[in-house]
Amino acid sequence: MKNRKIKSVVFPVAGMGTRFLPATKASPKEMLPIVDKPLIQYAAEEAVDAGIENLIFITGRNKFSIPNHFDKAYEIETELERRNKKSELELVQNIIPNNINCIYIRQSQALGLGHAVLCSKAAVGDNPFAVILADDMILSSKKGCLSQMVERYEDLNSSIVAVEKVEKNLLHKYGIIDGTANKNNKDWSLSNIVEKPDNNNAPSNMGVVGRYILNPSIFNILEKTQKGAGGEIQLTDAIATQILNEDVFAYEFEGKRFDCGNKLGFLEATIQYGLNHNELSNDLKEYLRNLNLD
Repeated sequence: MKNRKIKSVVFPVAGMGTRFLPATKASPKEMLPIVDKPLIQYAAEEAVDAGIENLIFITGRNKFSIPNHFDKAYEIETELERRNKKSELELVQNIIPNNINCIYIRQSQALGLGHAVLCSKAAVGDNPFAVILADDMILSSKKGCLSQMVERYEDLNSSIVAVEKVEKNLLHKYGIIDGTANKNNKDWSLSNIVEKPDNNNAPSNMGVVGRYILNPSIFNILEKTQKGAGGEIQLTDAIATQILNEDVFAYEFEGKRFDCGNKLGFLEATIQYGLNHNELSNDLKEYLRNLNLD
């Protein structure tokens, strides 16, 4: 298959966010702020930085604030302009560049990540595409995680999943890869992925995290994939089938991942991104130095 540019990214954002109730009772978890931007904006910015042109959001009930966030807000822009608040006006007008397309698709049933990705088939077409799970924030001192993966895709021309080392007692929470390591490029040629294995029977200590680049053959596989772990259609099960028919790789990205799907990970991300924030960094460092933790 000829090497093609990654133009689209899928954001599965239909989940209920029950671990953050009551904060997510009326507001999507993807709109929870890390410092001064919601989770989904960080994910969108990572995609745009990687050269993505089409942002495809797989949404559900009570997710109206997500399209509202990326849409033009005439009332607030008019008010900011009237008050001559130029910096704030620039912030709300430049959440994403004007050349980026936002597409919203309703997932009528919560049937799992694999089903959410399948919902994007018509919008993606017969093209390779990316998937970003906004819960997984990845802070890198160099290029963003998806930018790193796009570069590897240009070399490999095959589906790629992002991975990181996982502690043995947590292996059962991840899709765990099996394959042959290429130490020079920090990637693996995969022979299998096992979703949520027993800690003692996992094929490796490398777990899949929320970044994927997938060739479009995954759609036909997802249409035939049965429910797996948790009674849901698992994306990792479909990728395991894809491995049987074509090359699939795993890539160990450069960067620090924060699992913002749980409260501790969310707090850790808030602190770390606050420490990197131009306006807040010095004051936050001083506050943390003066904390009495006893």
